[in-house]
Amino acid sequence: MDDRLGPAAVTLAGVMARVAGWRPDEFWAATPADVRAALAGWGEADADAPLGGAALAAMMERFPDG
Repeated sequence: MDDRLGPAAVTLAGVMARVAGWRPDEFWAATPADVRAALAGWGEADADAPLGGAALAAMMERFPDG
């Protein structure tokens, strides 16, 4: 079994640190519903719709690393 985290999980951890100010322990303790609630105001998508790749890409473009 591969013990590495998926790149999307690591990317989302970084997004949540920048956007919501979450520290790593807060991100890893959060549920998907917590992440969704924290990101609900971002983008123009329906708040009940799942966060899509385009919305994540837009956030990453707006808040680049470094």
